[in-house]
Amino acid sequence: MFSSKCLHEIFEARVGEYPSKIAISTMYEQISYKDLDFRANQLAHKLQTLGVGADVLIGLCVDRSIEMIVGLLAILKAGGAYVPIDPHYPSQRIRLLLNDSEVCVVVTVSHLRECLKDQKATIICIDDDMSLLSGDSVTKSLATKNSDSNLAYVIYTSGSTGTPKGVLIEHRSVVRLFEQTANLFSFNHQDIWTMFHSIGFDFSVWEIWGALLYGGQLIIVPFEVTRSPQQFHHLLKSKGVTILNQTPSAFRQLINADIVCEKSTDLALRLVIFGGEVLEPKMLKLWIERYGDQQPKLINMYGITETTIHVTYRQITQQDLENADYSPIGMPIPDLEIYLLDPSGQPVENGTSGELCIAGPGLARGYLNRPDLTAERFVLTSINNKANVTRLYYSGDCAVRMPNGELIYLGRSDEQIKVRGFRIEPKEIESCLGRHPQIVVAVVVPHDYGEGDVRLIAYIVPSPDLELTAQLTQELSSDLAHYALTELPMHMRPSAYVILSELPMTAHGKINKNALPLPVTPQIAHSQKSLVPKTSTEQVLTEIWEDILELKGIETNDDFFAIGGTSLALIRIFGRINEHFGLSVDVSTVIEGATIAHLASCIDAEIS
Repeated sequence: MFSSKCLHEIFEARVGEYPSKIAISTMYEQISYKDLDFRANQLAHKLQTLGVGADVLIGLCVDRSIEMIVGLLAILKAGGAYVPIDPHYPSQRIRLLLNDSEVCVVVTVSHLRECLKDQKATIICIDDDMSLLSGDSVTKSLATKNSDSNLAYVIYTSGSTGTPKGVLIEHRSVVRLFEQTANLFSFNHQDIWTMFHSIGFDFSVWEIWGALLYGGQLIIVPFEVTRSPQQFHHLLKSKGVTILNQTPSAFRQLINADIVCEKSTDLALRLVIFGGEVLEPKMLKLWIERYGDQQPKLINMYGITETTIHVTYRQITQQDLENADYSPIGMPIPDLEIYLLDPSGQPVENGTSGELCIAGPGLARGYLNRPDLTAERFVLTSINNKANVTRLYYSGDCAVRMPNGELIYLGRSDEQIKVRGFRIEPKEIESCLGRHPQIVVAVVVPHDYGEGDVRLIAYIVPSPDLELTAQLTQELSSDLAHYALTELPMHMRPSAYVILSELPMTAHGKINKNALPLPVTPQIAHSQKSLVPKTSTEQVLTEIWEDILELKGIETNDDFFAIGGTSLALIRIFGRINEHFGLSVDVSTVIEGATIAHLASCIDAEIS
């Protein structure tokens, strides 16, 4: 269908077909296919003068905007591959990713230049128009020698050694994904997609190119709207969105927002595609009762960054609600093969658990500058002792194949976890915390606080020369929280710290995670004089925050995320606030300050 072309070449073909059609829109502006192509060509010409060509990695540090897509397209048009850098990451994390990828150029916008200070790479600001003009030729597409076997992007995932690892994905791997799913989902130029996810999360690749490869429209969802189910629900209706991609935990909150409406909403959705997390069909009960299971169709897709986003697909129907204890992931995409292997590398029988191993053209080239890890996870092997050799990606996920050939997901075979769609290696967080001078060992595990609100809990053993007092526990927990704030992205920061004199062990000398104590409601330590609620609104908010976060001693100027709050916890808090005060405020009210004091002033203004 796309005849061995690169992603940007297929986009250019859509420009020729739909020049005046809206390609990208935000809450405030929109751009046509023709104008988007023009702007990307301008920047691409500039990048080529800086030596950008095939397989050259270019950083892309842009927040959610049209400029983000301009930058992405320009990097590909110039022949390079983009390395997404979330500008909201701590400076240490940004520096680590840029250093590891060794990018020579970083594409950004003026107001984010500060995020990239002290970097060796050349900084190019998309909105600095004069620096991008390079003569009349900027209106023309570029002649590049790229093939579809060249890199398109490098997305970083959490690493078990304490260092994130870059996954190398080629153009052809992404293109064939859409070729192979074309008959399954009938994507077309009339579809309207949302870009809900961070560009650093590979679900965004599916969202962006699902729109642009078919001549559809991509709506870039502002960050604050992604954290407000009410606002996002309104966006879906008002913009006539037809294709929605969600992690199950995010969709759970959207269901709650929809149920608030007295009757079913007139949505244009024809597909809701789940990914990034385990889907338990029973969570869809209220949605299916309201909308049925055909309009929109509900599709569960299993996938991994190393296998180019998606590997399997399965339509969820009302019948699946009766089987509440399993997560069906269905059949492999047509050009992929899935083997369920035992520890010796041999296939298991139907009905027996095995490790999911994937073969086919969706596999990544490997890991950036990590040949040992690439060889460990991408293995050339023969199955059933046959002569032909197959390249397999060993996923670390376990599944069972049913008699009808469909797969049921069972979970990880190792310690890797997923939190709000992000794949996390606890060892990376443990390694970070372990660098604190007063820490001997750290163990990080997930804990579900209800309604899909999974938070990370860090169990800490301090240096033996420290006396384990209540004061030390509070001070060390506070210090570690601040340390994580400066070192780790939001989705990797523990929400609670449990200080122990020693970790429980099994008879075999391993950490007994089942015996780790659940975090008791901790008291936040403050170095300054305590700031107690001054108004009745602040008092109510404090009680709500402390109940949902399971913390005591929260003060009116404590930053929500700095004290371990998560996006899902914030959504739950706003649900409780609106119920108590009879309002319909949402998370956009905390953009200027995620504190009780700021939120209380907004609520008081709303009431008055």
